[in-house]
Amino acid sequence: MDNFTYCTPTKYIFGHGAENHTAEELLSISATRVMVVYGGGSVLRSGLLARVLLQLDDAGIYHCELGGVQPNPTDPKVREGIEICRREQIDTLLAVGGGSVIDTAKAIAAGVPYDGDFWDFWAGKATVQSALPLGVVLTIPAAGSEGSGNSVITLLDGMHKISLRTDFWLRPKFALLNPELTFTLPPEQTAAGIADMMAHIFERYFSPTADVEVTDRVAEGLLMAIMEEAPKVMSNPTDYQARANIMWSGTLAHNGICGTGRREDWVSHFMEHEISAVYGVTHGAGLAVMLPAFMSFMAHVAPAKGAQLARRVMGVTDEPDDTAAALEGIRRLKDFFTSLGLPVTFNQLGIDKPNIPLLVQKLHENKGERIGGYFTLTPADTEQIYRLAL
Repeated sequence: MDNFTYCTPTKYIFGHGAENHTAEELLSISATRVMVVYGGGSVLRSGLLARVLLQLDDAGIYHCELGGVQPNPTDPKVREGIEICRREQIDTLLAVGGGSVIDTAKAIAAGVPYDGDFWDFWAGKATVQSALPLGVVLTIPAAGSEGSGNSVITLLDGMHKISLRTDFWLRPKFALLNPELTFTLPPEQTAAGIADMMAHIFERYFSPTADVEVTDRVAEGLLMAIMEEAPKVMSNPTDYQARANIMWSGTLAHNGICGTGRREDWVSHFMEHEISAVYGVTHGAGLAVMLPAFMSFMAHVAPAKGAQLARRVMGVTDEPDDTAAALEGIRRLKDFFTSLGLPVTFNQLGIDKPNIPLLVQKLHENKGERIGGYFTLTPADTEQIYRLAL
């Protein structure tokens, strides 16, 4: 196990009516002028946004709004939000929605106090040293952004989709999680969220670091719980307990606990980011395609971790050979994704003829000539992984 520092300052309020604590939590962090960031659709139809704004009115908290955040969020909405915050002298951000909304709010939070272009942080030209505080009312369990310091934004000029990771500044001050707010999610969105949270665990599990039994077991336990609860949620969307377990799993998958003491990977995410940047697919659906492809490549070049996953999580007991065990585990993982209605190939994702050379080119332009924490990959390797997803 490697040395590590773990700081998770987010306060979580979980359960029935959690969103009713919004104004109370904003006041607890001395918020006086708040910009509420949201997407649209469900938060408007359900009346959630109206209820949240009413709380702010009753508490005497000034607020303005930034709506219309889209999936796979892009830089123009961030720039719009930064401009509004500066004009309105906003001191706190409140994200009401899922990962795209939260990531947009985080980018705005980092950009407001910065003199340069907020994209400098994502491009690696600057490091976040300050940010506006942020709170979250979560409506989609998937990205885990409510508990992480990460934010994924796409720069439209060149379609560069990049994840920024901070240890402290962009972690929300509080996150309000009510599983009931997820009851009306469409089945495909629920399934994509499940794939996303599982991917966050896999990215940490596939690690070259030895002797990480505790975090391995935490990761394995979460994966097993997700795979047990997922069919319940898909068959009965209003099963509160199943929804609660899935929602909390999404947070634990990405708040850093599964990565303590170990080097992480993130290749599957990097490769999927290029797919969703170019083709606009749902992130979780893209991950359901890329994860088995990545694992299939690893089964032949570095099978140990995949074999451990197969034996401990996927129930593979009769394959003494690591490569064979890993491949059987991948087959069972694909069966699981398929049972949720997720794609596992480019074709099923709706991309008949992916431009693999373009994907490889953009991947390595954004991430470097060699990538990967578990196993170092060259452009020839990543091309092979993309082709395994055909």
